Amino acid sequence: MRTASSDHLQHLLFVLNPISGDIDKAPLPDTIRAYCTQRGRTAEFFQTTGEDDLLRLRGWLATTPPDAVFAAGGDGTVSLVAEALSGTAVPLGILPLGSGNGLAKDLGIPLVLDLALALIWDYQIRPLDTLRVGGRFVVHLADLGFNACIVDRFDQGDVRGPAAYVRIATQEYAAYQPATYHIETNQEIWAGEAFMVTLANANTFGSNVVINPDSKPDDGQFEICLIKPFPNAAAPALLYRLYTSGFDDSDYTHRLRCQQALIQVPGADIVLVQLDGEPHYLPNPVTVEILPQSLRVLVPPAKSAE
Repeated sequence: MRTASSDHLQHLLFVLNPISGDIDKAPLPDTIRAYCTQRGRTAEFFQTTGEDDLLRLRGWLATTPPDAVFAAGGDGTVSLVAEALSGTAVPLGILPLGSGNGLAKDLGIPLVLDLALALIWDYQIRPLDTLRVGGRFVVHLADLGFNACIVDRFDQGDVRGPAAYVRIATQEYAAYQPATYHIETNQEIWAGEAFMVTLANANTFGSNVVINPDSKPDDGQFEICLIKPFPNAAAPALLYRLYTSGFDDSDYTHRLRCQQALIQVPGADIVLVQLDGEPHYLPNPVTVEILPQSLRVLVPPAKSAE
């Protein structure tokens, strides 16, 4: 992790998602602009529309390269900006304004806007690994199975926020049927039924479920976190472990650590996969590979030992 002096980031681009997190973002540009002006920075704004956002953002970066790009939204906005910046020297900043804000939580970025904005001048640069899942970019978490189904339903609805996610999950849980998976990595082979298969380059879902404890997003490898089918009676204890970093303590969980993987769902042509909070249907089997330290991210500076 490299420390940067506070005068290096002068020209900043803020990518705004107007609908993430059910937060009114109309006042946001004025708030950000005033904060930047007070500290001698210039702020420009790019607003997502859901139409060719990645292509338009890459075009902007090619013609007007900033010193850093801040994603002001949820996990989907962060993933969009991260993909545009992956493989470049321009760092990603995060203003967590979504429903989950999973990557921000994992990196210790404050969830309060005023505190997160301090990253424009007080920061360290941390190189992170990124994943390619079925050829698509992932910076945080992807999964197959139950959560992917819930995210798909959530994406189709009109209501955002944690309460809507919990409501959908509760409705779907009783009727959900686990699938069979065949997973081949560069280290081992696993086959069997799974309630959920998570491809983790980090630790925590936006819901605060710790799916991959004690892992690092910059160690050149990722984890495949398996939740096996479990009886209803085991659900409370399993949930407790997932919220208290006890993933490995359950009889219904298992982790694989690797750099490459091939995940097959027998009998399926396409597979529903959640990628950084967005549902996608990918060809079966699904390939997964890691690109070590391919993204530079602004994080709060480490506190000095007292």
